[in-house]
Amino acid sequence: MNHRQITRRGRIVRALLLLRGALREIFDESAYARFLTRQHVPSSPAAYRAFLRECGIRKARQARCC
Repeated sequence: MNHRQITRRGRIVRALLLLRGALREIFDESAYARFLTRQHVPSSPAAYRAFLRECGIRKARQARCC
């Protein structure tokens, strides 16, 4: 492989990692992972219910416009 191919591959990998990170944020996977870390609990149905409850409370508190 020449330098140009390596550079192109690196850019593609970085773009895919960025896309994956954005999708994880959009679909709350990253927020759930942060919740598990903050609560010091493993992933489980009960932990996910607690996460959803916390998200629901937070979203209910947000000011609504329109």
